[in-house]
Amino acid sequence: MRLRPYLQVDDTLFTTTAEALRAQRGPPLRAQRNPVALNELDYGAVIYRFQDGGRLEEVTQRTPVLYLMEGGAVIDVPLAGLADFVRARDAQCFERAGFLVSPRHGLAFVPHEPGWVTALAAHCIDTWRAL
Repeated sequence: MRLRPYLQVDDTLFTTTAEALRAQRGPPLRAQRNPVALNELDYGAVIYRFQDGGRLEEVTQRTPVLYLMEGGAVIDVPLAGLADFVRARDAQCFERAGFLVSPRHGLAFVPHEPGWVTALAAHCIDTWRAL
């Protein structure tokens, strides 16, 4: 996963719509509404979650390495070491519902289950804090 925090995951901008995503990627393997009332487009190794109004909220992807774009540089972070990386670099990180959330890097993940990471839209951080 290549992440520009709050802006882009791989080639998908956080300004994309579900319709644009379907036009680009084709039909998802599964489309459903999840328990927190977001509409999921599941493409297997990547899941996109949208609000009813069409705004992209989260992108969850299976990946062994996070390529984090920060300050013009790309930092390679193996997911097995992501928790240590976040705790060392983000003084504002916090835990909610078993997830470690990094406001600095715009992501959330379950530290003891490496392999999946969720990139967040900027407006999602307050929702995570309120959990």
